[in-house]
Amino acid sequence: MSVKQKILVVDDEKDILDLVSYNLEREGYQVYTAANGKLAIERAKEVNPDLIILDVMMPVMDGIEACRIMRSLPEFKHTFMVFLTARSEEYSEIAGFHVGADDYIAKPIKPRALMSRINAILRRNTSESVEDETDKLEIMDLVIDRDSFVVYRGAGKIVLAKKEFELLYLLASKPNKVFTREQILKAIWEDSVVVTNRTIDVHIRKLREKIGENYVSTVKGVGYKFDLN
Repeated sequence: MSVKQKILVVDDEKDILDLVSYNLEREGYQVYTAANGKLAIERAKEVNPDLIILDVMMPVMDGIEACRIMRSLPEFKHTFMVFLTARSEEYSEIAGFHVGADDYIAKPIKPRALMSRINAILRRNTSESVEDETDKLEIMDLVIDRDSFVVYRGAGKIVLAKKEFELLYLLASKPNKVFTREQILKAIWEDSVVVTNRTIDVHIRKLREKIGENYVSTVKGVGYKFDLN
């Protein structure tokens, strides 16, 4: 019997906690809850969840601050963290990504869309394991071959420059995760050269010209993501 993945749901509204918990439990997840950011940190230390769903606006400690604190702790460096945000809270989405959020889910919550997003996020671990073993990443209609630095779409072959390939591979390795410009710079260019935001924009533009416009999305004020439709 497989071990149930653990999810911590954090919201100060009981109706939201009940709705999200009910749907997660129906999918077979082990669910824990907390009513604010401070309690979330305490609960997370107790249960070590695979994923944490955080509301942004909460009493005592909000979700942004709770995420920032947990990301600073070694045990939560690789824990998936997802924010619940109202559609009007674009500033919250930007702040969330900057403190280490993996994704956000817009309110009002639609159970089917919620489960689809959560399942996709938790599948990233499986995708990364396959990637490490095969050095090939298959996503949507693309096969990204790290050994040959070539991308295949159907029977066609797309040849990318080295940095373009590395950028695509980085984004596609965690579909729907938004990478900030700082994360991209550190992962692709490290400290070897002086690189500006303009450099990233140019590489994204060239990448879109070669593979098409439908794969890489811009998240205004934050960075880029591989859009898994």
